[in-house]
Amino acid sequence: MRFWVFATMVLAAVDVRAGQIPDVVANGRVPEVRACGDCHSPDGIGQPGSASLAGLSVEYMSDQIANYRKGLRGGVGPSTHPSAAMRAVANAVEDGDLRAAAEYFASLPIRSWLRVVETTSVPSRGRAEPIGRRIVELPDDRGVGFVAYVPVGTLKKGEALVTTGSGGRTMRCAQCHGNDLRGVGRVPPIAGRSPSYLARQLTDMRGGARHGAGPDLMMAAVARLSEEDLLAIAAYTASLAP
Repeated sequence: MRFWVFATMVLAAVDVRAGQIPDVVANGRVPEVRACGDCHSPDGIGQPGSASLAGLSVEYMSDQIANYRKGLRGGVGPSTHPSAAMRAVANAVEDGDLRAAAEYFASLPIRSWLRVVETTSVPSRGRAEPIGRRIVELPDDRGVGFVAYVPVGTLKKGEALVTTGSGGRTMRCAQCHGNDLRGVGRVPPIAGRSPSYLARQLTDMRGGARHGAGPDLMMAAVARLSEEDLLAIAAYTASLAP
């Protein structure tokens, strides 16, 4: 069962001079390489459907492109899965452009532009509907950014899974991602990121659609977790300061 829903929004202008943005980020390379900023935004903050690249290490981003090229990173779902688009880009991008984009995004500050709200219902076409077992990310009507709506009780459950492993059901996330969950070298930060995106990555790893040094270790950590567990982990980590 798919348990996340999100809506895209118009991105705000970023406070960077056009000359600072590598051409591959701003414009891509016709015809195969789509501009990185189209999906991940010029400031690297991303959207619910795409990764936040700001502040990731050059090594981690390079590893992911290599995994796409080797067929080690896919997605559980149809050919419209974002990983399908990324595979095409990874196989077409030149190494020089890849390095320029990775160094640019690595230089940007990590910031969160979402807030997590526990609720029993979510707005839908002018009315409220039960949230069920979902993460629903919608544009924040208080300004630029998103609100991630999650079921009541999700954050407490997520905190237990993330910080203690809940009696051996999984590993403490800090064991690999650092005490503040802000990543260590090739291990990415997970604090303050889109819960929809993180839930999808956890689902992909549990389903065997992602491989490589990091994902192969993660498969053991997620093997015993339910969809509700993955939702809780994603929601709790999203609620933390990046």
